[in-house]
Amino acid sequence: METPEEEVFLPGSSQPQSYKLREIWSNARALLRASWYLRHATFVGRRVRLWGKPAINNSGTLIVQNRVRLVSTIVPLELFIGHHGHLEIGEGSFVNYGCSIAASQLVHIGANCSIGSHVIIMDNDFHRLEPERREEMPPSAPIILEENVWIGVRAVILRGVRIGAGSVIGAGSVVTRDIPPRSLAAGMPARVVRQL
Repeated sequence: METPEEEVFLPGSSQPQSYKLREIWSNARALLRASWYLRHATFVGRRVRLWGKPAINNSGTLIVQNRVRLVSTIVPLELFIGHHGHLEIGEGSFVNYGCSIAASQLVHIGANCSIGSHVIIMDNDFHRLEPERREEMPPSAPIILEENVWIGVRAVILRGVRIGAGSVIGAGSVVTRDIPPRSLAAGMPARVVRQL
């Protein structure tokens, strides 16, 4: 009688063989999916993985560094890069499902950043505030996330913001101004709660 697949363990492992095989297959598909969906990117590094089907509109420069992980499973990940836009996702960073990142000028995500689900990062407001000028697009301002920044779920990062290295942005926060390094910021608008 054959041993059920879920009970077959690899030597030196506490996980069943079927789990390991599924994990290997999932990673292989994620590598292939990344190479397909990012085929029009300016540069794609090694071991970039993508799960799901993103919505990518790239008319500018898209750079995805080594070991970036992109998730677009439950809700599509949206990447928009305008004609003069530049979007760079740093090495080892993670971007979760439902995120919308729009780079009309520059959005730079540093190395080893973690972007939670449904985060919005836009370097342009896309409409002026004055009622008679609502159809006009205001000037863009760069967004810089330095290395090892963690953005909580449903946070909004607006134009002209720099978030310092090692900082954390709380869930649901709206970041309208610079956040210093190693800070926990939360609220609408986001304010520094404490240093890390």
